[in-house]
Amino acid sequence: MANEVTVPLLPCASIDDIETFYRILGFSTTYKQRKPNPCVGLQREDLHLQFFEMAGFDPEQSYGSCLVITPDIAELHRAFAAGMRAAYGKVLVSGMPRMTRPRARKNADGLGGFSVVDPGGNWIRVFQKPATMPTPAPAPAGRLAKVLANAVVLADSKGDAGQAARILDSALARPQADDDPVTHVEVLVYRAELAMTLEDRETATEMLARVEHVALNADETGRAAPTFETAADLAAALR
Repeated sequence: MANEVTVPLLPCASIDDIETFYRILGFSTTYKQRKPNPCVGLQREDLHLQFFEMAGFDPEQSYGSCLVITPDIAELHRAFAAGMRAAYGKVLVSGMPRMTRPRARKNADGLGGFSVVDPGGNWIRVFQKPATMPTPAPAPAGRLAKVLANAVVLADSKGDAGQAARILDSALARPQADDDPVTHVEVLVYRAELAMTLEDRETATEMLARVEHVALNADETGRAAPTFETAADLAAALR
């Protein structure tokens, strides 16, 4: 048979908090009940999610996760980011809930992806649909690009922001003359994002300040534009 639909059923501490958050991201409520078991269904176009409330549930200890495959991760990320900015005045990059920005994942054949961590501690992992990619993403080139790719796997896929920060710190402590300046900016901004995740505002501020001292020509500035947008979001979160 074809045309089956699978809907994730994920845990949370409060269906009200979940409903509020996802409505900010553009979801509508399709179903909600209090008894006999609290649960809520949410939908955004063809994306369906359902959640059940557990007494005493600790979102920090959640293993809840699901994959979302979409033909346009950039557009979905923009929509989610716009909802966050309207509700919170910024894109949430630390704490819970939060959202990462789209990045190629070397542990997913180079497909682009980003993650939303919701108030229930669930990781909603959004990936580009393979058939919609014109060509496979190239393997990371250069020392910093390879280090950045490893850090993305650790933090954005596995949730180990601490280890990701350590390998970036090691790379940044050993600059090399042939390091690509655009990748250098990406590493600094990602390190700032990880610092925010780790609630280390001092390091986040330091990394964003270091970005201003990376010399870029006009072409490099254009290539780094999406990263500068992320830096602006981080700066807003620090204010």
